[in-house]
Amino acid sequence: MPSDVIMPALGMAQETGKVLRWFKQAGEAVAKGEALLEIETDKVTVEIESPAGGTLAAVSVPEGAEVPVGTVIAVVLAEGEVAAPVADREPEVVREVAAPAAAPAPAAAAPVSPPRRRLASPKARRLAEARGVDLAALAGSGPNGAVTAKDVEAAGAPARPQAATGGDSFEVGSLWRVMADRTTRAWQEVPHFFLSRDVDASRLESWREAVRRRPGAERVSHTDLLVKLCAEALRRHPRVNASWRDGAIVPGPGVNVGIAVATDGGLVVPVVHHADTLELAALSARRVEIAEAARAGRLRPEDVQGGTFTVSNLGMYGVDAFQAIVNAPQAAILAVGRIVDRPVALGGEVVIRPVLTLSISFDHRVVDGARGAEFLDTLAGLIEEPAGLVR
Repeated sequence: MPSDVIMPALGMAQETGKVLRWFKQAGEAVAKGEALLEIETDKVTVEIESPAGGTLAAVSVPEGAEVPVGTVIAVVLAEGEVAAPVADREPEVVREVAAPAAAPAPAAAAPVSPPRRRLASPKARRLAEARGVDLAALAGSGPNGAVTAKDVEAAGAPARPQAATGGDSFEVGSLWRVMADRTTRAWQEVPHFFLSRDVDASRLESWREAVRRRPGAERVSHTDLLVKLCAEALRRHPRVNASWRDGAIVPGPGVNVGIAVATDGGLVVPVVHHADTLELAALSARRVEIAEAARAGRLRPEDVQGGTFTVSNLGMYGVDAFQAIVNAPQAAILAVGRIVDRPVALGGEVVIRPVLTLSISFDHRVVDGARGAEFLDTLAGLIEEPAGLVR
């Protein structure tokens, strides 16, 4: 049977997805797991891999078209298979994309093959656009000759000058537009409230130093420790690990903690799934994997699906504290600043302690002030005394 290529749903509230570009054209051979196309949803921009090896056929959605999730947008045929006409398979999709599609050539005209798009990673495309580099002129060093960001950098073309104040606007890519749209809607539609608390980070620092002395654990970060502690707090407070959907509070599919990652194109939130079940070493390895994939533009759909809570850490930029916008449809996001030595009253004396400021933004439809305060108290207690989770 032909293998369907389907517009995926990358979030509970997602209804549609847009095809940004096809890396393969109808009639071309594809390998299982090879990047077929790049799509944009209300969550992120990701590459979709081929579900099987064979020949791409029945491409029914052109670049720039937006269709409902679950729509069959192409098929992959094994040797000897023939695709059914698109009109027979998904008539509603044909109507949806008929407008942006080009008008058919006259019957007497010879068929024209569509131009082949140069295979390149999303980051390489963004970098090439910013530097004015022609991808077609580059020899790709990636899989199947794909152009990578390093190939574009090696081309040596200088970056285009930034727009001057009052002049041309800054260039905005599709990922930034998605981020701008999602944060705008979340700020307008989600009733936010915010809770903050300073915590003594002495034990957290000691934990991190002890872990990093273990072989292979040199890359364990404060973010890894905080994700581990948040996962435990979420396990104890399932109401925070939920979302507001159609007038009801829906439990999350698991304790799946997203980590905000800044990339060249904008902010993305890949997910550490079932973080409450992972030992610290495995959690840290997963965090490194998804963060590197995000910056390289190699996130898979499953990497951004199912998040139930988000951690955003700006401590490495010298930020003391900030308030974040809820990553809807999640109910809460933790904003973390830097750890800094401060004078603290302890036992009637003033001592110096490393202090961390936690700020949590909540969706008031899911969490009220008392429940939010209880969650923050649990998290603060775990940070100040994490001994039970040291693994």
